[in-house]
Amino acid sequence: MTTDIRLRFLHPSGAIGPGKVSLLEEIDRTGSISAAARALGMSFRRAWFLVETMNSAFREPVVRTNVGGREGGGTGLTAFGQEVIARYRRMEEEARRAAAPHLAWLDEALKPEAASEKGAESNGPKSNGPESDDP
Repeated sequence: MTTDIRLRFLHPSGAIGPGKVSLLEEIDRTGSISAAARALGMSFRRAWFLVETMNSAFREPVVRTNVGGREGGGTGLTAFGQEVIARYRRMEEEARRAAAPHLAWLDEALKPEAASEKGAESNGPKSNGPESDDP
């Protein structure tokens, strides 16, 4: 199956979707907002803005930062931030399983050349990558 879904959750406090979750995963992997931004092809400023947005939207922070010094500083996810990722990925997988018959139907209904064209997966606004899930 080549057709897939992307989840984006909207709330008056903010949105979270694949881009922000990918940023959290990269911060967890690298221990750095700067390194995570580079890995995702976004500016440090944009990554910092998204982190601040997420930390402000939730009742608990998802990312913790340590100011430099002898220890060298660093960034990491809070336990809550790790839980946000885990729950998002579980919801994503459950939605994918529930939608599987419909996605298979779409695969069959789409022309092979249409499926391979850039942007053919959506008639709506095109995604701009990791930065696109911020309203």
